[in-house]
Amino acid sequence: MCTVNMVNKIVERDEMCRLAREYKSLGRTVVFTNGCFDILHAGHVAYLQKAKSFGDVLVLGLNSDLSVQRIKGDLRPVICQAQRARVVAALSCVDHVVLFDAPDPEDLIRGIVPQILVKGADWPEDKIIGAKFVKDCGGRVARVAFEEDISTSKIIERIGQRFYGGT
Repeated sequence: MCTVNMVNKIVERDEMCRLAREYKSLGRTVVFTNGCFDILHAGHVAYLQKAKSFGDVLVLGLNSDLSVQRIKGDLRPVICQAQRARVVAALSCVDHVVLFDAPDPEDLIRGIVPQILVKGADWPEDKIIGAKFVKDCGGRVARVAFEEDISTSKIIERIGQRFYGGT
C-alpha cells in the first residue's frame, strides 16, 4: 500500500479554484491541462513533465469515469477514476488533480483561470476548449507534441493481440 499522503494533491473543484487564486496572489504561474489518463504510459509522463515546465503549479483536470465513458465509449475507462487520480497524483510534476464529470473542462478552466493552458499538439488552437477564455484573461495556450506510437488505445490493442489473439 502506498504511504504517500495524496490528500493535498487530489482536490475538489471549489478547493482547486481557491488554491489557484492563492497561488496567483503569491506570484506563481498556474498551468492547467486535462485528460483521461487511462493506463498511464511514458507518453503521458513526458506530456505532463513538459506541461509542468511552463509554470510553477500544474493542475491536472482528470475526466471522471462517467466523462471518459461519454468520450471513449462503454468499454472505457479501463482503470477507475480513484486509481487514475492516485497514479497521476504520485507524479512529481503534477501538483493537483481535480476530477470533472463534464465531457469537457470548460467550467473547470473558468473556475481556475490558469495563466497557461496546455493541450496536445494534435489539437488546433482554435479547437482547444478554454483557449479563448484563457487568452481573454491574459494567459496563453501551449501545445505539446505527443511521443510517437504511444497511446492507451494502442496499448489495449497490443494486449488484446498478444494475450487473446485479437483486438
